[in-house]
Amino acid sequence: MTLALLLVLTVALGAALQRVSGMGLGMTVAPVMSVVVGPVAGVTLSNVAAVVGALLLAYVMRADIDWRRFRGLAPLLVVGSVVGAWVVRVVSPDVLDLVLGGCVLLAIGAALGLQRLLVVRGRAAVLVTGTVAGFMNTTAGVAGPAMTAYAVASRWGQRSLAATLQPIFLTANLASILTKAVLGATPEPGVLPWWSWLLACAAVPVGIVLATPLARLVPLPVARALAITIASAGAALALGRGLVGVLG
Repeated sequence: MTLALLLVLTVALGAALQRVSGMGLGMTVAPVMSVVVGPVAGVTLSNVAAVVGALLLAYVMRADIDWRRFRGLAPLLVVGSVVGAWVVRVVSPDVLDLVLGGCVLLAIGAALGLQRLLVVRGRAAVLVTGTVAGFMNTTAGVAGPAMTAYAVASRWGQRSLAATLQPIFLTANLASILTKAVLGATPEPGVLPWWSWLLACAAVPVGIVLATPLARLVPLPVARALAITIASAGAALALGRGLVGVLG
């Protein structure tokens, strides 16, 4: 019962944040659920919920999607996912906790701080961003911070970014699920009850519907700050648990 309640609240909150700011589902669900059920199961659960959220929101926000940017990033997301799935398969859960926590915290730090000092252009930035986002999405369940860092540095408008993130998240999470399945990097049987997957998917539209009236009222910086705070707390917990496991 505790798992069910936590799962519903976490996924619904993440979906609500994604409706308001364009991102937040993976940043909220992956770190929190990884602390509860382990990094492999937690991230995979986040991937599944993120597919549902991105599919729904891509339709809602379709008018503002920059398809040219999406086409440039999509193949690279798959490349990064393949590398990430291999890492998930070969490393221990403790090391994966370190990867998850470290990736989230570093990407958030880059998005908020260092990248504001830079202006990037050209294909090289797209290559790096797409590959890193795909890798992080598969290992840590979060592509948003990497995309945000690129958006800030490339002066990508927020409205177009928020909309274009939805097909990006859809592609990245489908690639993550498929590559992990092919490489045998899926959660061990019994780690999560069967109903948890259905509950996670069902909680996504609930969060989106509840947040829709707020999308025009809540200031974007407030929604983004909340998503980043939750993600940072979960990432710090995962990082601490990984350190204890590796050093202990």
